[in-house]
Amino acid sequence: MTIAIFGNAMKENTLQEVTHILEFMQLRGVDVVLSQELRQELNMRAYAPFTDAKEPIDFAMSIGGDGTFLTTAAAIGAKNIPIVGINCGRLGFLADVQTKNVDVIMDQLIKGDYTIEQRTLLHVEPSRSELIMAPNALNEIAVMKYGLSSMISIETQINGAPLHKYEADGLLLSTPTGSTAYNLSIGGPLMVPQARGVILSPIATHSLNVRPLVVPDDWIIELKVKSRTGSYLISVDGRSQVMSEDITLTIRKADYTIKLVQIAGNSFVQSLKDKLLWGQGGKL
Repeated sequence: MTIAIFGNAMKENTLQEVTHILEFMQLRGVDVVLSQELRQELNMRAYAPFTDAKEPIDFAMSIGGDGTFLTTAAAIGAKNIPIVGINCGRLGFLADVQTKNVDVIMDQLIKGDYTIEQRTLLHVEPSRSELIMAPNALNEIAVMKYGLSSMISIETQINGAPLHKYEADGLLLSTPTGSTAYNLSIGGPLMVPQARGVILSPIATHSLNVRPLVVPDDWIIELKVKSRTGSYLISVDGRSQVMSEDITLTIRKADYTIKLVQIAGNSFVQSLKDKLLWGQGGKL
């Protein structure tokens, strides 16, 4: 078995956890490759970097928070490698395995005691040749005003038919996986990861009667943005760049999925209860 390990090399608690996991893997004869950042920070030249791995990789292990998981997912891309998230961060809907359970979880991986969930991604394609380095989003694609400019207009079409011109600070397009991320903070609906939809949630909309909308994930969404500055910001799972307003964005479901390792006892419903404190407010 070969496992690739990713983590935030700038955080001491992550580095400590990585060191512990490496010791565990060595005792059990599991081969390990490291992300380039971890390999350099820990000065562990004995481990091959992920990009040079010669053997097939059975699992990727993301050690950190949900941000680290998104970075890991971008690195894995369409390689079809299941990812298990170890939570060294805070909320952690993607990285939902607590560090205190790491030894047990690693034994379960070795024994094959787990299930795999398929998570859909969104793909964004600009109308001109401007390069988006990582155009696929596991959580969300955000189109927002740039800098201190006033709100922007986002003319939205779905499957070629006009939907609405949003007058807002931005528009968020989220996957079911991303429904518990930025979407949650701006009042968008929660979706179970197995659902097949895309959430369109306006950000600070000028019209109070415009609400989030869920559409099937096989529909094609087209966005045309107008701004006083002539530009806008696009963020793909937190990876941001400035775009000219004459660039139209086409957003559709990506042609591959991310495999998420689900350990027995962990579930989306249980995460909602634990992390959002559902059912702990007492009786009315």
